[in-house]
Amino acid sequence: MSWASKFVKPYRVEHGKKFRLQKYDPADTAKLHSQERAQELLAKGIARMAELQDKLYAQNRWGLLLIFQAMDAAGKDGVIKHVMSGVNPQGCQVYSFKTPSSEELDHDYLWRNVKCLPQRGRIGIFNRSYYEELLVVRVHPELLANERIPPALITKDVWDDRFQDICAWERYLSRNGFVIRKFFLNVSKKEQKRRFLDRLQQPEKNWKFSVGDLQERERWDDYMSAYEEMIANTSTPHAPWFVIPADNKWFTRLAVAAAIVDTLDDLKLSYPEVDPQRKKELEAAKRSLLRARHS
Repeated sequence: MSWASKFVKPYRVEHGKKFRLQKYDPADTAKLHSQERAQELLAKGIARMAELQDKLYAQNRWGLLLIFQAMDAAGKDGVIKHVMSGVNPQGCQVYSFKTPSSEELDHDYLWRNVKCLPQRGRIGIFNRSYYEELLVVRVHPELLANERIPPALITKDVWDDRFQDICAWERYLSRNGFVIRKFFLNVSKKEQKRRFLDRLQQPEKNWKFSVGDLQERERWDDYMSAYEEMIANTSTPHAPWFVIPADNKWFTRLAVAAAIVDTLDDLKLSYPEVDPQRKKELEAAKRSLLRARHS
């Protein structure tokens, strides 16, 4: 088992029946107390990720979708920025999903996500995703009315239906060579408050703060309940959730990087092999260039 696999195993949820969010400490650092050591491991992880991404791109068989969900100020943007810093931009696509537009509301809730799925050989990143339908929409069920779904279809089973539909869709993607890894950045309410105050007290961070964030904070318990049920019902071996401690940003970034490296390692990636005919063509091209070395 690699260092990356050992590191993230405690945070991986494949079977959610017994999942309880309270068992996961937002301040956990896996007994790692040195930020310097964490930086060393992160650099190691980023270097390995760059190597594996190059093979992923060259092989052009697998696609990787990374989904990030979290409460406000949990550090999604920072994780994406720091962890993916060594990745070739040509092989990476990032999408942030905000409030649905009128056009998006005229389609099913998966439609806008389907359009943004990564190509084979690429890493796709969803900063928020279709899982908002099991979080924000569940905490604010009045939003269902905006989705123009026929009223007869909005029953007491609507959330269970969505759990099943999402699991089926992710299974379909995995059967077609698209690997899915989902990250819940688990920040504590106390740490969120500290980060909100930091945004308010530092002028250069004021732009990050929204009054709406405070309104959502008032529904903290509702959101935690929604997250727990979502993870319990949508964690599978082919599309697991990682409940990543998010109170210490230096650890959050390392844990996410380790999970991505572990995932790519599992794919046994390699550069495409050249067939005999192609090798002959390459040898001929090399001889031609060597003969013309002075021209």
